[in-house]
Amino acid sequence: MLQSFFNGLSGMFSFSRGLQTVSNNISNMNTPGFRGSDNFFRSLNGGAGLGTSLNSTSMRTGAGEIRQTSNPTDLALNGSGFFILQDENGQTFYTRAGQFQFNEDGVLIDTVSKARVMALDSAGNLVPISIQEQRTLPAEATTSINFVGNLVSGSTTHSVSDVQVFDAAGTVHRLSFAFTNISTAASPNAWRIDVSDSNSTVIGTGEVRFGADATPLAGFNSMTFSLDVNGTSQDITINLGEPASFSGTTHFSGAASNVGARVVDGHAVLGLTEIKFDEDGTLQLTYSNGDKNEHQRLALATFNDESTLIQASGSLYRAPGVTAPQLGYANSGGNGKVQGGNLELSNVDLTQEFADMLIIQRGYQASSRVMSVSNEMIEQLYNNTRGG
Repeated sequence: MLQSFFNGLSGMFSFSRGLQTVSNNISNMNTPGFRGSDNFFRSLNGGAGLGTSLNSTSMRTGAGEIRQTSNPTDLALNGSGFFILQDENGQTFYTRAGQFQFNEDGVLIDTVSKARVMALDSAGNLVPISIQEQRTLPAEATTSINFVGNLVSGSTTHSVSDVQVFDAAGTVHRLSFAFTNISTAASPNAWRIDVSDSNSTVIGTGEVRFGADATPLAGFNSMTFSLDVNGTSQDITINLGEPASFSGTTHFSGAASNVGARVVDGHAVLGLTEIKFDEDGTLQLTYSNGDKNEHQRLALATFNDESTLIQASGSLYRAPGVTAPQLGYANSGGNGKVQGGNLELSNVDLTQEFADMLIIQRGYQASSRVMSVSNEMIEQLYNNTRGG
């Protein structure tokens, strides 16, 4: 009779703890990346009538719904894997909640915990993702100019003006190019090119020629001149195209020449205009001139049994000491794809939580009733003994 009293008490304790898990699930139903938990009960003493206890709590490993956001550094995983974070003390955490942003130092951090988001370097080591050195691209000097179009064979002159080139400091220099027909019987289809600076001073002269097929002649299809920048010489090569190719400059007859210049390289200091992650987790950087650079690639962790992860706080999890994660990249090795501008919501199903809550409530009521009945029986026993 006394054991029945304690059995009912153990049921009330167990269901009370089960309600704590359900309440925690419900309270975090809007927490990005949160994974709900389930309770598992066990019979004490192998069914010998000693009541019940909470055996374990297991994390639900199913993914939550993915929802679009307006932040390109919000990241979701469509498939397996966890993002890897490290705090200032070097502790490692794992999460599905990709609420990330770059801080004032250019380091990608979790907006909630402020822990750094990790990438893998070429040696397989975890390193923080940082754009501190990539916020601007240094200036690049121009080294090559391509000329494209038709230089009419019967004409005498042609000019191309206001061609902008850059020196190593990113300063713009405007050049002009004058084509003069110098063809002779000994050197047909020959032209002289005079290069002038913005002051109309000739800074370079060269000769180019065309073959009988009207394409640039080998050995005469390019010239190099030097641009003087504060006492430093900067060589720039003019290219008319490859022999037997019509993709560069040609020498056909026609009404008027239409040769134009295309500066191949060189630019001023460029600012970063766009940041995004592709499906492989690679950080793509776009600069003000449209140049795109690939930067670091997100590191992902996978576990043989995700349910063994230990919840640290919110949507952060720690790995048990005996569990070693497998490190890798998104969209490879069985890992999921990264979806930039999206967040994974919690995997809590409110319908299931309400159903579990009703079961817990009924179990608690029944266990309480067992205690009441046991108490009444004990009281009846005491009353009977007093009556004797």
